[in-house]
Amino acid sequence: MSGILYLVATPIGNLEDMTYRAVNTLREVDIIAAEDTRNSIKLLNHFEIKTPMTSYHEFNRFEKAEYLVKCLEEGKSIAVITDAGTPGISDPGEVLVQMCHERGIQVVPIPGAVAAVNALVASGQKTRRFAFEAFLPLDKDKKDKKELERILGELREETRTIVLYEAPHRLVKTLELLAGELGETRSLTICKEITKKHESFWKTTFGEALEFFGSEDHSPRGEYVLVIAGKSEEELEEENRLGWEGLSIEEHLKKYLDQGVEKKEAVKLVAKERGVRKQDVYLVAVNIN
Repeated sequence: MSGILYLVATPIGNLEDMTYRAVNTLREVDIIAAEDTRNSIKLLNHFEIKTPMTSYHEFNRFEKAEYLVKCLEEGKSIAVITDAGTPGISDPGEVLVQMCHERGIQVVPIPGAVAAVNALVASGQKTRRFAFEAFLPLDKDKKDKKELERILGELREETRTIVLYEAPHRLVKTLELLAGELGETRSLTICKEITKKHESFWKTTFGEALEFFGSEDHSPRGEYVLVIAGKSEEELEEENRLGWEGLSIEEHLKKYLDQGVEKKEAVKLVAKERGVRKQDVYLVAVNIN
């Protein structure tokens, strides 16, 4: 029988966040596949875990995944750990998990810390719906530029709360980029060094954040998570208003009808957007075939 692949979450800063189950799993598996063995050895030594490690990172994620799957098919059990947090979230573990599903190998998550979720719940932003984008592709080759343009286009229209990761040396560039796309008054919470000694959650705006980090005394340090408010109902209503200005009530109705909206619903939408009575819009609608 095949072995089991365990996705073991590790602390994102505070070692006390390591769970008993995570420690026991790392002790019991045959192999630990670590993103950076030099970093992970400190964690293993702290908890007196002697299991052999092998490196599994961004640059060997495909060929090493094949090797690890072969080990699993031979019956060995493997735990995957990342430098911090839950493997498979914005790291090469995703590739290995996909291969295991294709080969019918059991995958078991061992829950623990996730920076994105901890930042979101402590941010003061809306939490019911959110979109996780990880790191923006800021490299300068054509492929990354094209992908960045696509992502920014999606973020401009996003109504859910947005969660991004960012490194200190890229923070200001990312803030400038997003301020230009989303507006300097858009609300965001800058979460720094979550679970660590200098942990902080600053709810602010892009304009205020850029002014703050523009000072030499406040150069970015540490790891950041940006939790950004989605497009508000007021912004959507303003866009809708600008979209029908200059149109007659009949043209406004036809705009919705052409999109496949039922006439009754179109009447409600037009009345709400124009701030007029539904009866007035209905009198126009009855004459539209």
